[in-house]
Amino acid sequence: MSVHPHNSLFDAIIDRRQSGSIKWSKYTNQDILPMWIADSDFKVPTEITDALHQRVEHGIFGYSHAPERLTQLIVERMATRFNWQIEPEWVVYLPGLVCGINLCVRAFTDDDQGVVTPKPIYPPFMSSIKLAKRTLSTIPVTLQNQRWLPDLQRTELAVNTTLMLLCNPLNPGGTVYRQQELEQTLDFAEQHDLLVCADEIHSDLILDKSATHIPFASLNEQAAQRSVTLIAPSKTFNIAGLGASMAIIPNPELRRRFIRTKLGIVPDVNALAYTAAQAAYEHGETWLMHQTEYLRENRDLLTTAINAMPYLKLHPIEATYLAWIDASALPVQNPHTFFERAGIGMSPGADFGNKQFIRLNFACSRTILEEAITRMETAIARLESTAN
Repeated sequence: MSVHPHNSLFDAIIDRRQSGSIKWSKYTNQDILPMWIADSDFKVPTEITDALHQRVEHGIFGYSHAPERLTQLIVERMATRFNWQIEPEWVVYLPGLVCGINLCVRAFTDDDQGVVTPKPIYPPFMSSIKLAKRTLSTIPVTLQNQRWLPDLQRTELAVNTTLMLLCNPLNPGGTVYRQQELEQTLDFAEQHDLLVCADEIHSDLILDKSATHIPFASLNEQAAQRSVTLIAPSKTFNIAGLGASMAIIPNPELRRRFIRTKLGIVPDVNALAYTAAQAAYEHGETWLMHQTEYLRENRDLLTTAINAMPYLKLHPIEATYLAWIDASALPVQNPHTFFERAGIGMSPGADFGNKQFIRLNFACSRTILEEAITRMETAIARLESTAN
């Protein structure tokens, strides 16, 4: 596969083992490629590091508030990228998106109330409900025309369920909801009087050229008034370790409840995170365009390779850099352990709700991805020869 000149940044292999990286320190002194937690191995745009250097040179790091320019950039970004008109006062800053999910559960449900979430799903969805000791209902995620989608028709809600957790694009699975699918989700929410917490952190990482991200809250005023939308530049620009996320809450009463629940428990965003987020949103579009193309090529390489292997199946990935691989035909007890022993450290499907799957992070240099594919092919060939 040809490598374009602009891809040299993404082809670079940067040693992260001594950087305190959670991803890379998991397999210290082991020959295992870390392809699990969702951060990329790509160096951020130079505009972000330049802005951070400039801020560090100032030398004082006291309490900080969100720059007005950052809020303005978010308003502009929602309008230009997603055709969603928001107001600056709707934006609430958070030091991470996961705490936003947990805040929604705590702010919008009482002890005797429940939460409904798709399953399989990103693990913090399930843990936020468990930690708050709320009643759990699940929406089964099934394969529909080669796309992973929550099946609302097969969903049974527990009594007194008041909140839905929505993940768009879907993690795992990489599905981008279409307009009609979001409208069906809104109908379901209205029918059961559910507030909707929409995790839209992967909305900038759309790989399918025929798909467009539509924020749930942008559907109409009814959707907006029952919604909290969670976004962040963290996955998009690989700055998750700095911790800058945003909740967009049009309904003033929901916004008050959310902020009240946050007070005294969730810290403010730090100064460097604000700096990085502003630089990313102001100057990162060209870099993002190149990254998206690189991820698209990685996805295509991986999909072709996986579907040529016995036992494994990978359905189309419309968004994210996370491959949800069906290993249910693999004649082993634990697919995650099997591939880990072969030198590929993926996320176990059990963490998401289906132990027959594995999730592979392909936001890495093509060289590392090709090595991972080779290791998978070798492990399966060895398994086949043993079986025969």
